[in-house]
Amino acid sequence: MAEGEGAVARVFVSSHPVVLQKLTELRDRRTGSPRFRALVRELSWLLAYEALADTRTAVTAVETPVASAVGHTLADQIGLVPILRAGIGMAEAVLELLPSAPVWHLGMYRDEQTLEPVPYYNRLPPDPSVDLALVLDPMLATGGSARAAISILKRWGVPRIKFVGLIAAPEGVDAVAREHPDVPIHVAAVDERLNVHGFIVPGLGDAGDRQFCTG
Repeated sequence: MAEGEGAVARVFVSSHPVVLQKLTELRDRRTGSPRFRALVRELSWLLAYEALADTRTAVTAVETPVASAVGHTLADQIGLVPILRAGIGMAEAVLELLPSAPVWHLGMYRDEQTLEPVPYYNRLPPDPSVDLALVLDPMLATGGSARAAISILKRWGVPRIKFVGLIAAPEGVDAVAREHPDVPIHVAAVDERLNVHGFIVPGLGDAGDRQFCTG
């Protein structure tokens, strides 16, 4: 059996009531771009919060106004890798959680004929300086962009990678699991399927167009 063939996806779908409510508003075709962008930020914050639950910490001492206390600092160095362009709004949200995290952008667009990712931007520094990279992309549809981004990061030398998105299709989840069974997937929903154009059904349309008013 080839590596990853038949792999079971490590997919985590949030069941938090606030996530469910915000996702419903995000899907609504009547939701305009300003509110859509705000919802992307809010959902990204919540999903990243859940995805980081197993982050390693180190014990430290802190002086309160009253006495000494035992505290904790993050022991893992975490980097953010938004996939351009739709991942930009997600990175802004996660930076609120991790304001000192480095951000590295990977640019890819989907060939509308083949549905395969076409890389066009990569400005990674010579060496990775993180223990964990979060790949950020709202939609995990065919899985092409996610698979390509994860492969780039593995070749670069990142030891641990997680994918954080908003909505996934079963086809995208399966594609990532086959090629990268070690990479957990954190999303707000796994929808029914892809249509013939490679869009998630029911989904929310084109996340980039709805964020940036280009649809």
